[in-house]
Amino acid sequence: MSAEGPPAPAARPGRLPTKTGIALLHDEVSGHAYDVRLKLMKEVLTIQRQDVVCVSGSGPSAKAPSSPSSPVANEPKYEKRWLDALSLPLSMARVSRCRAGADTSRSSAIQVQALDGVSSGPLQFHTAQERADWLRAVSANIGDLMLQNMKMANKCCSPCDQVVHMGWVSERLGGASSSQTFRPRFLALKGSSLYIFVSPPVSTLDWVRAEKTYHLCEVLFKVHRLWLPDDCWVQASLDSGDHGPFCFSILVGHGGSHVFSVELGSELATWELSFQRATFWAVQRTGSKTYLCSGQGDTLCFTVDFALGFTCFHSKTKRVLWRFKFSQLKGSSDDGKARVKLLFQGLDTKQIEMKELEFQDLTAVLHCIHSFMAAKVASVDPAFMDSQSIARRYMYSS
Repeated sequence: MSAEGPPAPAARPGRLPTKTGIALLHDEVSGHAYDVRLKLMKEVLTIQRQDVVCVSGSGPSAKAPSSPSSPVANEPKYEKRWLDALSLPLSMARVSRCRAGADTSRSSAIQVQALDGVSSGPLQFHTAQERADWLRAVSANIGDLMLQNMKMANKCCSPCDQVVHMGWVSERLGGASSSQTFRPRFLALKGSSLYIFVSPPVSTLDWVRAEKTYHLCEVLFKVHRLWLPDDCWVQASLDSGDHGPFCFSILVGHGGSHVFSVELGSELATWELSFQRATFWAVQRTGSKTYLCSGQGDTLCFTVDFALGFTCFHSKTKRVLWRFKFSQLKGSSDDGKARVKLLFQGLDTKQIEMKELEFQDLTAVLHCIHSFMAAKVASVDPAFMDSQSIARRYMYSS
């Protein structure tokens, strides 16, 4: 595998889902609900309302005959027809399940919001299976358009700054006591960074307007729990106020974290795989990272190097105090604040040597160690090199 950067994302194989069906639309302004017809195409979701139209005769929506053969021919005829009421472009759109809360009628509904903020409103289906089918179909079309947007963005980026993955998530806000509060956020894995946006970047200038940016070597991806089949919705999760079973965390420096959720298990699998790939390439490009630290009263430098392992040297004299390979690290412990003890095994003596260091941002250092060691293992694991195509087959077959 070359170190020039990740390959461009591949297009989704097979025919994109096109669907039609009936849903119940809840008008949140009037409080009324009425049937609508949904038409899902490659790039747009159209919502149609039923209305009575004049199809013949001298009604207002039909031309009167110039010379009717009888009075009956001039009488207007009316039919019920589905007329387009709203069309939502799916490029950069967001689809989500509606959480029931106190309104149980929303428990089998989804909502689609376009990039410009226009929303479908809660679309309720008769069964959970119907909702799951529509959720997967709309998500598939949005996902394919997202791949096209990634390809366009990557044409303007250098090989070492490619977009690996991006998409909508829901972020859990802290401080919620009785119920959990979520807000939409747009995540992107690009180059060696994780970007968190309020709205998707649609131009090259938008990439500098991220709400948060983190170096991938210093973050840790963590799945909260195993996901369930996409067509299974656990009532216990709704009762507890949980946003769903597809949650993951991004642990960042200084003990900070972000908790996100996605709507489908396949989306969670995609994010996990994408983080692995993006972090691997970030380590490859970075090569090494050095942190100031203190040990035994001296100011030191601690380097994590993909080729050499761990090196500690004096910050002023640059004299190397010790060096160990990744394979020699046998354990560690820390105080959760600034101090860490690293346990290394000597190559000749096989004895365990303990090195104690203190850092300003211990969390970032520990995440960096984890990223470099994981990348080192992956670089000699043929299964990891093939995991991209294997995961794609899994995700696209579901």
